[in-house]
Amino acid sequence: MPTILKFEELEIWKQSRALSLKIFRLTQKEVFLREYKFKEQIKSSAGSVMDNIAEGFDRSSRLEFINFLGVAKGSCGEVRSQLYRAFDQQYITEKEFEETVCQYEQLSTRIAAFMSYLNKSLIKGQKFRNRQ
Repeated sequence: MPTILKFEELEIWKQSRALSLKIFRLTQKEVFLREYKFKEQIKSSAGSVMDNIAEGFDRSSRLEFINFLGVAKGSCGEVRSQLYRAFDQQYITEKEFEETVCQYEQLSTRIAAFMSYLNKSLIKGQKFRNRQ
């Protein structure tokens, strides 16, 4: 695996960014206008996925990164739950719901796999480079 120097190079961050934009676009529908708090909550949860991946990476510690990835994975679940609410209230179509839930499930699986990889890694991170 090549060395990744910036969080922007991580595929899971790229995917979370694309999904955050997708949620933003879904919530631009007129039906979301009367549900400001819900609209902001789902957008915030979607943004939390990409933000926690970025923050964890920039902490320069493998263990801290794993912790932030866990938060990002949890936010994937939060978005999925909110998508159920949006579908149940007929704010999004069945196709939009199924496609987006599937994409968040895939992202969650990828985050979990990356966490597993990092848990097995002996690399401590730049923060602890000179420590034994």
